[in-house]
Amino acid sequence: MFGFLDWTKIGAGAAAGAALLIAPAYFKGKAAGRDEAAVSLDTSVKILRTEGEIDAEVSRSDAATLCADYGLPDDEQAECMRRVRSVSAEAGNDRLHPSERPAIR
Repeated sequence: MFGFLDWTKIGAGAAAGAALLIAPAYFKGKAAGRDEAAVSLDTSVKILRTEGEIDAEVSRSDAATLCADYGLPDDEQAECMRRVRSVSAEAGNDRLHPSERPAIR
């Protein structure tokens, strides 16, 4: 019925057909992955910029302003200011809390 040469042609045709179907899907998926990575990177950059602006605002603020922004009752603001000043004093010139400083070896 079918000889070896016929089966070879059928197999080659099936492989070519599969390649014609798979190749566009592969490249379309690859392009979609690149687009998703670009969007993710853009979102990460926006978040880091926002965090940097918040960090700069907190660094410029004094203890009273920071504690007032928390919306604490008047009787708790004094304790809040004490704690903020204490942490600020521990941070020193490098503005890092002792637990954030790299170990010196």
